[in-house]
This record gives sequence, structure tokens and C-alpha cells, in this order.
Amino acid sequence: MNEVLKQMQGIGIIPVIKIDDANKAVPLAKALVKGGLPVAEVTFRTAAAKEAITRIAKEVPEMLVGAGTVLTTAQVDEALEAGSKFIVSPGFNPTVTKYALSKGACMTPGTATPGEMEQAMELGLEAVKFFPAEQNGGVAKLKAVSGPYTKLMFMPTGGVNAKNLNDYLSFDKIIACGGTWMVPAAMIDAEDWDGIVALTKEAVRAMLGFELAHVGINAENEAEAEKAAKMFTALFGFEYKPGNSSIFAGKAVEVMKAPYLGKNGHIGIATNSVLRAEYHLKMQGFEFNEESRKTDAKGNTIAVYLKDEVAGFAVHLVQKK
Repeated sequence: MNEVLKQMQGIGIIPVIKIDDANKAVPLAKALVKGGLPVAEVTFRTAAAKEAITRIAKEVPEMLVGAGTVLTTAQVDEALEAGSKFIVSPGFNPTVTKYALSKGACMTPGTATPGEMEQAMELGLEAVKFFPAEQNGGVAKLKAVSGPYTKLMFMPTGGVNAKNLNDYLSFDKIIACGGTWMVPAAMIDAEDWDGIVALTKEAVRAMLGFELAHVGINAENEAEAEKAAKMFTALFGFEYKPGNSSIFAGKAVEVMKAPYLGKNGHIGIATNSVLRAEYHLKMQGFEFNEESRKTDAKGNTIAVYLKDEVAGFAVHLVQKK
């Protein structure tokens, strides 16, 4: 997969921003970075778009900035001159798409029908925009039409919001979702950067959906593990569920049959997406224990431990089912 698309997939949400005043571009970009979304699609619907992208690219280099609503080959040139790392169009224009690709751009044209999707695949594209997503039937429509296109990924935009975000992202053919709810025009006009930081953090939290899955206890041996697990079942009525290497008491307590990772044991944190959770935690400087990584039949990570312990506990992410 293209490196820019990999970054989009890890980040998960692409803020789509309309800027009328280029002076607001950098503080807005910094607010998004601070909130945990170091990416933005700046739409070419205003005269300030090119200058806004130029300033962001120069002054906020950690942000993956791209151009949206690109309708002409001239706008492709402007976007690339400004420093855009990707280009998005609302519809599928073969001329503009081919031109952008000839310039080496990461191009994501808009599609709504199987015919447009097939034309995009013919050009070698790995991902397309699904637009307007909700008005075109939402994730149910996308699942219905995308079945034959096993290698094509999608970026739904249009009507995606905090309430339906995870309905889209739970579909494994979604690379990321574009949206505006964390960058409302009123807040940009008022220069309410703290408010945008808060909305961005809230969007990231909702996307990742961290929850305590279970607490792991290191027992000395299998007999001690059985004793501990049975005590929890007796105390709280939890179901006793023996496994190969551990025994669960309900869903909340796992007792290891032999000492495992963590001085005191381990803590499992469930997430909507291990892939995106790992990406976001790495952005914050956390490292992972590669030897602990577990994958499914498709090669997707379903569990992985952080490298460092927290208060004597190893911590691992686990994919929600």
C-alpha cells in the first residue's frame, strides 16, 4: 500500500477543512495535531486554499496535509506546488485523475457507483473516496457494491459523524473516514483552537473505543491458577473457563497457569481497532513488544503488548469482536 494511504489508515479520520483566511491555517493545523489527528484535507473551495496548504506544509511538517475538491489539472498543479501530500476530488474525472497520477500524486477520486470504482481500479488506484457516503446509502450500500473489488479500499466522506463513524470503520475495506464535525466553521471563525482540540480528542477516543477487557494474574503453577480462578467464581458467580495457558473467571479475570509478562500480571485493553490504536500510541512515543504480536488468518493484529510495564503490569491491546 502507498505510504500516504498507510498513514491515513493508521490515523483513521481525515478532517476536511474549509479555510477562508490563510492566517488561521497554522493554528488550526496545530490544534488538530494536538488533538491527535495530524492530517487534514484542505478543500479548494476558497481562494485561500493554496496559501493555507503552503503554510501548513512549511510550519507544521508533522501534519499530513492534502488538497480536496480538486476539479482541474491546474488545481492539481497548485496543490502539489503548495506541498500537498495527497489529492482528493469529489467525483471521478478520468482526465484529472490520470494527470494527478502522472505527477506522482497520491490521488483519491470520488466514486459512487461500481462503474466508477472499476475505472479507478483500471488506473491502478488502491483507494477511492466514497462520496457522498450517507446520501449514497452509507456503509450498507458500500458493503453491497464493494464485494467483487477485493483489493480496493474506500474513504467515505459526506454525512460521516461521531455517531456513525465506527459503523464505517468497522468495515475492513475502509481506509479512513473524512469528516468535518471536529472542525466546525463557527469554531474556525472564532479561532476557538482549544475547542477544536477537545473535539478532535473526543473523535479519536470514540474511534479507538478503549475499554478494560480483563486483568491477568500470574500464578506460580496450574494448581495455584485453578485455586485462584475458583475463588473468583465462588465469590462473584463468574463462569469458570479453563484454557491451555490460563483460566478465565468470567471475562474480567484471567489467571495464568505459569508466570507470564508483567511483574504483577497483565492488563488487557480492548479497542475497536488494534491497528489504529497502535498507530496512535506510537505517535505518542510508546513502543510495542513485537514478540508478543498475535495475528488472525488475514494477518491482522488481534493482540500486542506494549514494551514497557505500567506499575508492574504488562499492558496489551486486544481487538474487540
